[in-house]
Amino acid sequence: MIQRGNNRQMCFQDPADRGAYLAFLSKYRKEHEVDIHAWVLMDNHTHLLVTPRKDDSLSRFMKALGQRYAQYFNFKYERTGTLWEGRFKSCLVDTESYFLQCQRYIELNPVKAGMVDNPEDYRWSSYLYHAYGLRAKWHTPHDCYLNYQPDPDLRQASYRSFVASSPPPGTDDLIFYTAISGKALGTETFREEMNTRYGV
Repeated sequence: MIQRGNNRQMCFQDPADRGAYLAFLSKYRKEHEVDIHAWVLMDNHTHLLVTPRKDDSLSRFMKALGQRYAQYFNFKYERTGTLWEGRFKSCLVDTESYFLQCQRYIELNPVKAGMVDNPEDYRWSSYLYHAYGLRAKWHTPHDCYLNYQPDPDLRQASYRSFVASSPPPGTDDLIFYTAISGKALGTETFREEMNTRYGV
């Protein structure tokens, strides 16, 4: 899931802004029953990898989170008008085939953007939680990650190696395209199933 600042404007200007966003995220994920698996807060957009527990959980969660953070941001910086560029972009993910690929894609965003050399150097993503065992009340590790290795230390070491490895050719472009277009990300069987069930 991607949400961009309007006209690609900055939506986080200091650490306090990112801290406020995560506080609102924690509040509304509980209120609207959404599990947060991975995230990154860039300067002008966010990525989230989540599982809604009800059909309408995701839209209600993103509406509450986006509106509340925009109110905070506008008040703090004495501005008016919209902060976000329309509705968030999202796609359905075939967890077995693509979940960890999506998680790695999200957590490597700061490296690809040239903000840091290594993912562990960026505080505002879920990488440190998966690779080094940090914990947060809003974080629900996905079964695909938990089943990667049964032992937590081995799991974190294996995950660090996984993130450091190269994804299959074209994977990152495919993830970006499906998220922006709203298509389903997965095998042909998964895509057909999502098309039948949700029209995606």
